[in-house]
Amino acid sequence: MVAKDEILQALKPVEDPELHKSIVDLGMVEDIQVTGRLAVIKIKLTIPGCPFKVRISDDVSKAVSELDGIDEVRVEFGSMNEQERADIRKQILGEPSEEKVQHIADHILAISSGKGGVGKSTITANLARAFTEKKLRVGVLDADVYGFSVPGMLGIDSDPTIIDNMIIPAEQDGIKVVSMGFFVPEGEPVVWRGPLLHKAISQFITDTVWGELDILLMDLPPGTGDVSITISQKLPDSQMIVVTTPQPAAAEVASRVAAMAKKTNIPVLGVVENMSYYLLPDGSKEYIFGQQGGHKLAKKISTRFLGEVPLLKSIREHADSGKSLFDGPDGDVADPYRHICTEILDTF
Repeated sequence: MVAKDEILQALKPVEDPELHKSIVDLGMVEDIQVTGRLAVIKIKLTIPGCPFKVRISDDVSKAVSELDGIDEVRVEFGSMNEQERADIRKQILGEPSEEKVQHIADHILAISSGKGGVGKSTITANLARAFTEKKLRVGVLDADVYGFSVPGMLGIDSDPTIIDNMIIPAEQDGIKVVSMGFFVPEGEPVVWRGPLLHKAISQFITDTVWGELDILLMDLPPGTGDVSITISQKLPDSQMIVVTTPQPAAAEVASRVAAMAKKTNIPVLGVVENMSYYLLPDGSKEYIFGQQGGHKLAKKISTRFLGEVPLLKSIREHADSGKSLFDGPDGDVADPYRHICTEILDTF
């Protein structure tokens, strides 16, 4: 008869789909009973109604059924109590602490702008897809607490999982996402002052299980307010990318963001110019908002110009629908984002 220790060893490679750690190491294997060639495995789910229950059952059954001497596997489920969930949180994130920040990513890029309406969130969402296309592990923190839109642009229709105040990001196409939009009822405004905003953003940073990321993109609110200051305090190793449109007024306002970054010791990695031109049917460019605003801004603040993105209907349509601009017949429209992605990687 197969020993329980053999079964436990066979279950070691089985991971919780959200936490990406062995169910054995997480203490999810509650009991193992072997009767003849039948193995009954009881698994404690991290939360009742876990959306990955079927997947865990299949993975457990497959791993155990491969053992010689086991012909049948039955998986039963329970759920962890509050203390067991707290133990998992401690194992993954350490002791809860407002001051302690886990290592999140090799590179943290804060996408900022001087004013709203310049397409900062669209840049963030499409850069996330561009980095993913290069096989990098990408996360997005949608820190634009008043104008959160990244989840919709990435086509995310599921919420994060919360385990003992530990946030498991929602995921789409390999991109992990946390956003205020997941925690606010649709259509409701966020009427918060500085301290509450600081606490929310701090929790997104300290209590989220990002796993191993190559790049974390943060979509900041426009301007130089509380959230940007919180980011500089909590993630001092981050770098900033400033998004502007070509017209002088937008570039001038964007320069104030760069000035704030300098005061808070956040290096400005570069400038992206959005809505640079409209591409006419004959292939010529119509510079609706003027020219060279991004170039001039980059020169003014002594940083790199990373690239320009045209004003195209297809970009807006893909953002509104949550579909990837990088797939299908419109894939070449994503080339400006691919270029910017390469320019960013060249700075690392």
